Amino acid sequence: MTHSLPLLTIGIAWCLAWGEGREPQFDLSILQQMREALRQGKDVPDTEALKCLLQTVRQLQEISQDYFPDKITDLQDNYANLWEQTTRIGLVYGGATKIKGYVFESAKLPEIRGASALLDRINLIDLPAFFKCEELPEDFPECYRARQYCQRVRRDLQHKDKTLHPLWDALIPELVIYSTGANILAFCPTAFVPDLVNLIEKRYTEETLTANSCAVGESFRLLELRFGLLDNPIEQSKWLDWYLQDNKRQTNPITSAYFGQLKNGQPWKYLFENRKNFNEITGKLAALFQQRRNGNNLPDSQRPSRRYPPMFETHPYLLRDDVEHRLAIAPGSRLPDEPWFSDALARKRIVGQRTKGEGSRSQKWWTKNSDWKWQFGQVKTLWNSGYLESWVVKFRRFIEKSHYRDRYYQDISKQKIGEARSLTEIGNAGNGFVGYIYADGNNIGGYIQKELKTPQDCRRFSRDIFTATEESVYHALGRHLNPHQLNGLTGDNQHRNGSIIHPFEILTIGGDDVMLIVPADKALAIAQTIGEEFERILLEGEKIQGKEDYRITDPEIISRSQDCHRYQGQISVKPSQCKLSMSTGVLITAYQTPIYYAENLTSQLLKSAKKKAKQLKKDYDYHGGTVDFLTLKSVTMISSNIEAFRQEALTKQEKGKPKLKLYGAPYTLHELGGLIETGEKLKQSEFPRSQLYQIRSLLEQGKHTAILNYRYFRVRLELENQKLLEEYFEKAWCDAKTNSGNLSPWMSLPEKDGTTTYETIWRELVELYPFIIETTEQPSQTGARLI
Repeated sequence: MTHSLPLLTIGIAWCLAWGEGREPQFDLSILQQMREALRQGKDVPDTEALKCLLQTVRQLQEISQDYFPDKITDLQDNYANLWEQTTRIGLVYGGATKIKGYVFESAKLPEIRGASALLDRINLIDLPAFFKCEELPEDFPECYRARQYCQRVRRDLQHKDKTLHPLWDALIPELVIYSTGANILAFCPTAFVPDLVNLIEKRYTEETLTANSCAVGESFRLLELRFGLLDNPIEQSKWLDWYLQDNKRQTNPITSAYFGQLKNGQPWKYLFENRKNFNEITGKLAALFQQRRNGNNLPDSQRPSRRYPPMFETHPYLLRDDVEHRLAIAPGSRLPDEPWFSDALARKRIVGQRTKGEGSRSQKWWTKNSDWKWQFGQVKTLWNSGYLESWVVKFRRFIEKSHYRDRYYQDISKQKIGEARSLTEIGNAGNGFVGYIYADGNNIGGYIQKELKTPQDCRRFSRDIFTATEESVYHALGRHLNPHQLNGLTGDNQHRNGSIIHPFEILTIGGDDVMLIVPADKALAIAQTIGEEFERILLEGEKIQGKEDYRITDPEIISRSQDCHRYQGQISVKPSQCKLSMSTGVLITAYQTPIYYAENLTSQLLKSAKKKAKQLKKDYDYHGGTVDFLTLKSVTMISSNIEAFRQEALTKQEKGKPKLKLYGAPYTLHELGGLIETGEKLKQSEFPRSQLYQIRSLLEQGKHTAILNYRYFRVRLELENQKLLEEYFEKAWCDAKTNSGNLSPWMSLPEKDGTTTYETIWRELVELYPFIIETTEQPSQTGARLI
């Protein structure tokens, strides 16, 4: 009896046992018996050569993480079997590229939704289906739920290409390192690397027609999986002792660029050890990926270049679709206005409709029109959209098992709740406004480079990040939203009045990226919760395998990070103890705002939030999340980029006077919670709206003018309301740094050059004021809520 091995170790053993040819060096039935025995911890088939291979694999697994030889020859002395193992193992990396260009190619939500769902299906189901991942339900739940579809994928591909049968025999689910975002990384027998990378690229092209994709592969020796790239023969590899012989080699610019820069008096050996591991292999694949993506021919490669984009008919008298003016095949004759569709656009629309479960009647324009059918031999058939499962279905599955179930559904039967079909319906739940949320992970790249040293590390990290990202979104939606009954719709949407919907749209959750649309009055709170839950789940989640690896254990770093918060109010600071976090951009705008314009602004806000996070990490060791937001009341409010708008319109500095910033964004998660609380109390104080706007207009006239007018209007309020503002705005945000004075509505921000910048959150409070909703509870206890 032997101990069961980790899945990836079984995959490595499978590749070695298969060998470097297209036919396995052992009988296929023996390999299957070996795989099952290793999974169950039983004895493997009684084959001496096979047992020697497994002994070598176990030896690789048992190498201590702390072991690192000073000389390359030490490996030969200590691990002779690994040194002499010459069978190479294939490693494949690939996925979609220029994703935003494909998803947001159309300005209509149904097609954006369909493009995102189609890519999600390929990423999470189609590519893992090559490896028969439906056989591992715990590791690949999406494939398991679509197991019949996965089998059909392989069957259909083999029907088109008879040469794929050996490939299906060679691929098993234990070979997949990760396939949870827009990319897949997997082992495979060496001989099938060219077939597999071509198949990955082909899958994207066949299913989407226009989406860009790229896949590359390489083969490596067994020792390289643990100690990074090695020369052939191994003893010629430039190892640590070679670099230490001459200081010039260590300080060479090429060496510094490759291994990194020394910090805090670390020995150069530390840089070398951190580089020479499995991460160096994936780095080589990433470089090959970038070369191929850019259209360059890879060295010593027989594969055709992907440098040329798809070519479309340009005859001047042909009908075009309404998006990219591609050749239109047929009209959507049963849709409003009967739009003309190209094949690529029609696929997006039909996938979007089926994802939302709009029913067969709404899809007759596709199913009843023979122009959409493809000719296969003597049979005409429709393109098959495959297995589709919307994010709302996954959200429902999560809510059913969570403590949010009763709070979210309340007294509404879940069978009566449908999905939002348009921005109009989401905006109906937000008084005509919606919030675009775009979140992305912080410190991810640095963590991967420094901490992930084995294939098992990559697999664990990928699954942990995807789990934390997905569940943080579900937690936020379950905590802040409720099903909404549509009302007041007119025109083409009038028939939807009375329908109950989930008032949100998840465009994508991939890796550490999140894009969703929610009602405007819930957007900031949802963004804050996503950031907080992401960190909490990584440190406490039941499904997270590397909890302690993500935890900050240095008390000095935790303590110092708390000094970065400007908000000093009633909400206590929760120290950020996670090495990883999320930055988020939030755009609040009318539902009629063009999606391409909203997406562009939200991306800018995300970049601004990430820039703030990097600066806070540098200055205060703050590893937590940040949020930048903008309230857009009209489409033409910003004609340039956001940074330029803030510098030119919202920053004032006269000669001899301090700089004034008429905005406070971006915010840390703690500050955002304080901003929400301050907004609630501001509305509860019954501050006259006309005076709110008047103070905002006076901000531009200087620090003293704004302070004087704020004090004048504040003292005219009732005493109880004055105390609310004093406690939740003035003391929480505007206390002076060097004396007992009060700067309201300004905050002082000392600069590194000794000057002081004054900034204010008043403008953002005024812009958020319409989205602060009154609660049904007693005002004296809860007042208003910015949800």
